[in-house]
Amino acid sequence: MTPQEYNKAVEEYSDRIYRFVLKSMGDQDKSKDVVQDCYEKLWINVEEIEYGKAKAWLFTTAHNAMIDVLRKEKKIVDIDSTPEDIHDKSYNDLNEILHQCLSKLNDSWRSVILLRDYEGYSYREIGDITGQSEAQVKINIYRARMALRKMIGKMEVLV
Repeated sequence: MTPQEYNKAVEEYSDRIYRFVLKSMGDQDKSKDVVQDCYEKLWINVEEIEYGKAKAWLFTTAHNAMIDVLRKEKKIVDIDSTPEDIHDKSYNDLNEILHQCLSKLNDSWRSVILLRDYEGYSYREIGDITGQSEAQVKINIYRARMALRKMIGKMEVLV
């Protein structure tokens, strides 16, 4: 990869990677650090990585770095519990409710949901990014959606 291609990769993918990491971590500063670390690693390996594979490499590196940070924090969340505060308050913003529920998912499920539904990646691409098989990606997406459905409850309650 040439320095010009590296710069192009920064312009094209940095915002998408940041959004992906931010939605998973919920902390702007830590998310910016993860993205910066990814681009630092890309620069270190710039001669070994082809420009055509930079996007997948960056998302894979961001995903792994994000998981490492979250593991260090030992952030454990029980997905079977329904967040009571969601239904207690009078929310009209379904997007806000969805984001709260997404934050309650475990890291693996949140990552595949964000990559599939927010970023629009195929199952194969998600598998490449997360290191899972395509079948495991499908299973995790299904389980994450079921957990979200359980957390949100009936739509009539929200509206």
